[in-house]
Amino acid sequence: MRLFATLLLVFMAAVFVTASHFVDAHPAIPYLRAFAEASMVGGIADWFAVTALFRHPLGVPIPHTAIIPRNKDRIGDALADFIRSNFLTPLVVARRLESVDIAGAAARWLTAPRAPGGRRTGLPQLATRLIDALDHAAIGKMVREAASKKLRAMELSPVLAGVVEAAIDGKRHEPVVDVAIQWAARTLDAEESTIRDLVTDRTSWLLRLASVDDRLADSIVDALRRLLIEVAASPEHPLRIKITEGLRDFAFDLRHLPRVQAKVEAIKLDLLDNPALGDWLDGLWGNARAALVNAINNPEATLGGGFGETMRKFGERLEADPALRHAVNVYARRAGVGLVNDYGDAIVALISDTIRGWDARTVTDKLESAVGRDLQYIRINGTLIGGLVGLAIYTVSQAIG
Repeated sequence: MRLFATLLLVFMAAVFVTASHFVDAHPAIPYLRAFAEASMVGGIADWFAVTALFRHPLGVPIPHTAIIPRNKDRIGDALADFIRSNFLTPLVVARRLESVDIAGAAARWLTAPRAPGGRRTGLPQLATRLIDALDHAAIGKMVREAASKKLRAMELSPVLAGVVEAAIDGKRHEPVVDVAIQWAARTLDAEESTIRDLVTDRTSWLLRLASVDDRLADSIVDALRRLLIEVAASPEHPLRIKITEGLRDFAFDLRHLPRVQAKVEAIKLDLLDNPALGDWLDGLWGNARAALVNAINNPEATLGGGFGETMRKFGERLEADPALRHAVNVYARRAGVGLVNDYGDAIVALISDTIRGWDARTVTDKLESAVGRDLQYIRINGTLIGGLVGLAIYTVSQAIG
């Protein structure tokens, strides 16, 4: 189109030269020359106007030319302000979301039957692409540092004390005691020969001649075995009560004794400095990302079992209960409006900062390409309309002359 507009201007110049040469050949020739002359003026004027928007005509720095490159920062700010004022305002977003039934869409998605192996489209595909586009190394490092910082700042002693007290109050420590008793019984069986050897080593040779060491070892092993059996069989055994009291004392010490708290904190810091725990923290984001992507891409698996049945029932209730659906929609609208209110300025700042970062040629090329053929139509229309105006003026002058 640029070539066509230029050739049209050249054609009008050729017509003007030819008509000027043969002006007396026919009465209509002066009218043709007037048309061509005005067409050249109109075409050149519009060429200058179009060119002056984007660059200096013929490279000459004429004042008030190359308007867009000189004002690209102001254009970027104006565009960002236009978007902020007309699109990213809480009122506009709230009005737009009023017509969107977010709760209804969620209910239909939760209750819809799912075919295994279905194609990923729509929101799941978009969410997967957004997750894949993230800087996973940076996010993983951020998650590790945040988790480590949180754990280092957290006082572990009160937390452990609360866990121990809650376990005792709910008698959830009893299975742990049972396991400890079973372990002690197995250890006694496995180390019975060691106990007998210790008794023999500490018995004089005279008593060993009378086999007192064997009888003493038998008594010790049998007494320990009976004690473990009695403790395992009796929930109210004094030893169990002593263990419970010891756990309560430990919880008290965790809450009130600085030396115990210092030991717990030292153990916590040692664990946090352990490379194995560091590797586990490093894998937090990777595991979470994999689980999230799997849940998005395989909703039939994610919504399977009891959890899936619960979510389907919630979807059915959401679909059948207008009041609940209205409440969810109101909450979603408030969340959307809140996001716009909190981050709208950051979004438009991204636009203005991006345009500021472009060089003048990039801005010129992008805007000129966006407007495209219409710029050249301006030149074509200027050439033709200028010719018609010139023809009309010449005709009127001839008529009144």
